[in-house]
Amino acid sequence: MDRMIYLSMSGAKATLQRQDTLAHNLANVSTAGFRAELQAFRAVPVQGSGASTRVYALESTPGYDATPGPVAATGRNLDVAVQGNAWLAVQGLDGTEAYTRGGSLDVSADGTLTTRSGLTLLGDGGPIQVPPDSEVSIAGDGTVSARTGNEAPQPVGRLKLVTPEVPLIRGEDGLFRGADGSDLTADATARVQDGALEGSNVSPIETMVAMISAARQFEAQMKLMQTAKEDETAAAQLLSLR
Repeated sequence: MDRMIYLSMSGAKATLQRQDTLAHNLANVSTAGFRAELQAFRAVPVQGSGASTRVYALESTPGYDATPGPVAATGRNLDVAVQGNAWLAVQGLDGTEAYTRGGSLDVSADGTLTTRSGLTLLGDGGPIQVPPDSEVSIAGDGTVSARTGNEAPQPVGRLKLVTPEVPLIRGEDGLFRGADGSDLTADATARVQDGALEGSNVSPIETMVAMISAARQFEAQMKLMQTAKEDETAAAQLLSLR
């Protein structure tokens, strides 16, 4: 009886955590450059006298799905789709260098090149400043040029593109960073596609099916707990008759 309760309890908890991850992925199905979060569980024995046969299922996040998302042409000169395994370097809200695949860019009021969410985009020499009232274009190698009036386009910086050798680590802010926390070196061979955006690699159909499966699994775990309660009640009644 006791073992059944522990098993069903740990299973229900693991299923709830899985639902959280699936819901997070589904909420970002239309987020440009989003990488689906993966989830796994591992069995951990319960420490203590008389609990050697008990185990907990603990959440273990192995990382993210690195499969590229679909690329769609937008025709917008400030949209870029990063090719291959390259990433855009941005400045996180905590001031550290972070990386993203979201290539929908914009120019702030002070002329700083940023992402649509307001994060400062980093170039090879730091933030990229764009002259006021200029038309911005981005070349395939990440070079940012600005054209003012009828003048010829002038380079104002180059996007910092990095290609990690090992998988990055997703932070609580949704941005990615190096495995050891250090800044990555710019990759001169990395390329972007201008006038296009990479979409999320989350499959809404597969995620919905997984959520339905997790919901049914949670119901089965709760029924097991209810069964354990009923069996315990019946056993207590039999003992009381004696």
